[in-house]
Amino acid sequence: MGRVSEGTLPTSPSAVMSLDAAGADRLLDELERRIPQRPPYLELPEQPGGSAVVFGDTHGDWLSTLEAVAEFERRGTSAVLIGLGDYVDRPPSDLPMGSVANALFLLSLEARDPRRVVLLQGNHETMRTIPASPHSLPFELERQWGPSPERYDRLLRLFERGPLAAILSGPRAYLAHAGFPRGRLSPDWRAARAPVGVHRLLELVWSECEASSARRGAIEPWNEADLDRFLGASGLSTVWRGRDPDLAGRPIYHDRAMTLHSTRIYARYGGVLLAVLPLAGPLPDVRKGEVRHLTTERRLPPR
Repeated sequence: MGRVSEGTLPTSPSAVMSLDAAGADRLLDELERRIPQRPPYLELPEQPGGSAVVFGDTHGDWLSTLEAVAEFERRGTSAVLIGLGDYVDRPPSDLPMGSVANALFLLSLEARDPRRVVLLQGNHETMRTIPASPHSLPFELERQWGPSPERYDRLLRLFERGPLAAILSGPRAYLAHAGFPRGRLSPDWRAARAPVGVHRLLELVWSECEASSARRGAIEPWNEADLDRFLGASGLSTVWRGRDPDLAGRPIYHDRAMTLHSTRIYARYGGVLLAVLPLAGPLPDVRKGEVRHLTTERRLPPR
C-alpha cells in the first residue's frame, strides 16, 4: 500500500487512493501542520503578468481537477489556483471514491504551496455548520479506509481553514461559491478575521442567483439590485461563483456575474469550465476574462 512519511505529500489523486488507513492518517497530520487558517475574505494583491486559474464545483470529478491544475502549472510561478468550493459529494459514476481523492489531492496542493493555491469553502465544505444533502463523503471515507468519524471530522476541519471569498485587487474581482454579503458593508469588511455568523454563511455559500431555476430554500436568492448594491459599496467590478449549474458559462446582469462549474455531472448545462483572470489591470466585465471548456466535457461517465 502507499505510504506518506513526515514531510511528503501525494502528487496525484491516484497516489491518494493508494494509501492505507495509517497512511491516510499520516497525510492528515501533515496537512494539519502545513495548511494555514485563512481569513473569511482573502485579498490577493495585484501582480503584473500574473493570472488566476479559477475552477468551479468539481464534486469529486478529479479528472477535471487535473486539467485545471495542469493549466495552473503551465502558467508558471506567477499564477494562482483558486477553487470555488464543493470539492466533494456527487462524484461521477466512473469515479466512485472521487470525493476522497479530489479532496485530499487538492488539500495536498494547497499544503505544498499555500501562497498560490486557495480553496474557497462551498456549502459542501461547511457541513459541520449547515448540513447539505446528498453528502457521500463520510460513506466514501468509510469504504476506502474503514469507519472513523475522527478522520471525516479532520478532513472537514481542514477545508474550514479556507476563506469564504477571495478578492483579486488588481481586476477588482470577487470570487465565492454562491454569493456576497448583502446589506450594509462595514468599512473594514474585507479585513474582518472573526468567523462569520450563520446568516452571512448562508449568503456566501448557499444563496442561489435569482436568474437560476434552482431553489433550495436556505435563503432568499440574490438579484441584480443586490449585485448593484454590493459592487457599488465594495468598489468591485465582477462576481465569479459556482453553485447554480444552469447558469454555467452565461454572463448575466450586464456582464457583471459569471458562474463556473467544473464537473462532468453538470456538463449538460453549460459544460465543464474554468476561467483565467488577470491579477493586474482592470476587468470591467466578465467577458474580458477567459472562460474555457475542459476536454473532460467530452468524456462523460456512464449513466
